[in-house]
Amino acid sequence: MPGIEVENYWFRRHEAAYLALAEHCAGAVVLEAGCGEGYGADLLAGVAARVIALDYDELTAAHVGRAYPRLDVLRGNLACLPLADSSVDVVANLQVIEHLWDQEGFLLECLRVLRPGGRLIVTTPNRITFSPGRDTPLNPFHTRELSGSELDGLLRDAGFTVQLLAGLGHGPALRELDARLGGSIIDAQVEVAVSGAPWSAELLAAVSSVTSEDFEISEQDVDASLDLVAVAVKP
Repeated sequence: MPGIEVENYWFRRHEAAYLALAEHCAGAVVLEAGCGEGYGADLLAGVAARVIALDYDELTAAHVGRAYPRLDVLRGNLACLPLADSSVDVVANLQVIEHLWDQEGFLLECLRVLRPGGRLIVTTPNRITFSPGRDTPLNPFHTRELSGSELDGLLRDAGFTVQLLAGLGHGPALRELDARLGGSIIDAQVEVAVSGAPWSAELLAAVSSVTSEDFEISEQDVDASLDLVAVAVKP
């Protein structure tokens, strides 16, 4: 969520992906499938011709409509997208696919609503680093997390051509911050959340200082990334 000090690290990490991928939405009709709070869809609206913000939750959709008037807001299920065949140029799905029970079915729906040559943009936590050594996701709200090769396979099996498979991770400033904290800024936040301990002034200051520019996206060593980033094209 934007504007919440203790969530700033996660917000900026998500924002970094939107900013990096916005170029694929320039002048396009975009569906954000699973828009959440709506800040990302609104960011894309700065370059797109039109952005349709879709979410299943009624209160969420109502909030997005009030907070971001330049978005066209729809309420609907990602398992059956409420759009006509070949009706959009881009489907954006950022940090959502890991919450879905039927990932394969969702990707087929994306293929259906995209025009030929249209792009699907996906980001999702990297299973290898997000829930290391586990058979089930660490986050109880995730149904299935993916590695880079698993995401690549899902996209290709659905009929897409994968144009980009990359990973998002910490840039130099965040790597330096990790070293200064004596460990990962992620682990420090998780420890506070799990233990219920109060935030230290040092950790709160560190989290508050993070910007979207502190993250970088690279096609090198995708398995070591924090989040997977994929751009796939409908033939």
